[in-house]
Amino acid sequence: MDLVAGMETQVARKAVDQFNAPKKNLGDLDAEAAAKLIAAAADVALVIDAKDVIRDVAFSGKDLSGQGFENWLGKPWVDTVTIESRTKIEEMLAEARSHKPVRPRQVNHPATSGMDVPMRYSAVQVAADGRVVVVGRDLRGMSAMQQRLVDVQQSMEREYARLRHAETRYRLLFQIASEAVIIVDSAQDKIIDANPAAVQLMSKAIKKLNGRDFIDLFDAESAKTVEAHLAAVRTAGRAGPVTARLTGSKAQLEVGASLFRQETTSHFLVLLTPVAESAQVLAPAKSNLLDVVEKLPDGFVVTDLDLKILTANTAFLELAQLASLEQTRGESLGRWLGRQGVDVNVMMTLLKEHGAVRNFSTVLRGEYGTTEDVELSAVSVLNGDQSCVGFTIRNVGMRPESKLNGQRALPRSVEQLTGLVGRVTLKELVRESTDMIERLCIEAALELTGDNRASAAEILGLSRQGLYSKLRRYGLGDLEHDGDSDA
Repeated sequence: MDLVAGMETQVARKAVDQFNAPKKNLGDLDAEAAAKLIAAAADVALVIDAKDVIRDVAFSGKDLSGQGFENWLGKPWVDTVTIESRTKIEEMLAEARSHKPVRPRQVNHPATSGMDVPMRYSAVQVAADGRVVVVGRDLRGMSAMQQRLVDVQQSMEREYARLRHAETRYRLLFQIASEAVIIVDSAQDKIIDANPAAVQLMSKAIKKLNGRDFIDLFDAESAKTVEAHLAAVRTAGRAGPVTARLTGSKAQLEVGASLFRQETTSHFLVLLTPVAESAQVLAPAKSNLLDVVEKLPDGFVVTDLDLKILTANTAFLELAQLASLEQTRGESLGRWLGRQGVDVNVMMTLLKEHGAVRNFSTVLRGEYGTTEDVELSAVSVLNGDQSCVGFTIRNVGMRPESKLNGQRALPRSVEQLTGLVGRVTLKELVRESTDMIERLCIEAALELTGDNRASAAEILGLSRQGLYSKLRRYGLGDLEHDGDSDA
């Protein structure tokens, strides 16, 4: 049995190396059929004579025929390859003629396209006169695939290095940040990581913080507030910070959380900021002052020196048609105050020169398009922890004014008109001046004619209907009982 198994194994190995019965199965194969078979089996097939000269060549693909390979006939094979491939050609032919197993080799051919064409060749001696048949496989497809693989690998390595460097930078920032930062799992509210500032604030070792329930860090009353804050952030993605106390501590913290995703899970990035004692406990007078400012009927706004709003009272929010203070934070006051490009620049110039502005007339534009005439006073505060500018804004649109026959009195002097420069636009000044002159002329004509409308219209160069229209516009005379008797 062992002898039979050994013979079967030997036959199987021989079958792998070559045909078992080539004479029996291929004995009738003529030269034409053999040539077709060789050409079909290889991308390039060559017949080399004893002097290593190419005597015949066949291609199975049209893409190789345009590379200058058709001109190989009659040339030594070594002259068709690049310099570094010549030794491989010589070794391959020597092995084939010595009847030794020929190891396939990769060589490169210079092509008309400018790029070398890589080929993998095997050689077999087929005649006693030294003729050798060489079959080659085009490696350009494999080479392109290998190049793409290398490019993808290099791209992945570069991306990995970029992510590693980014992680290092953010980890460094996380560690050296002076603010207490805690990473919390949004699904279970468990602490995943905390920076040294948070550990110092909690006075607990990092191992004791990791894995703990974040809500358990706060006292009973604050825990409900923090839990509601996290729920709001989980639902809306953001929410205003809340004030809370740690368990066993009287100090207050401002807790602000934001939501971010990492792979398939969501986490909270929680920032804990101690609330300064000076902000917690104010002197009664200071506290009362803040309450008065908040309840003032006039708008009150505090900005930085770039007019970015820091805080504002309820009256300003109503004038600007805003729902909450959060809508103003970080926004420029010029978004709502002043005529575009004019009033704010003039006001800031006066502030820089004098440090304060009083009774500056301008307009305030509401969020929904309304415009109100306002009068403001401003003062700049350049000392303290943060330089700022304070504004009081009063609505003067409904202020009572002197009336003349139910209409607003017009200015009657050049001084009064020029006094409006900087408060109203040139277009409004021209219209105001025109109305004033027209009204004064009508009043003078009526006075000269003894209130005779027809005569007044004639000396003014107007029709009676045109005069009546202007009389109604300016509210002059009693038009209800006017008849044609004055004609």
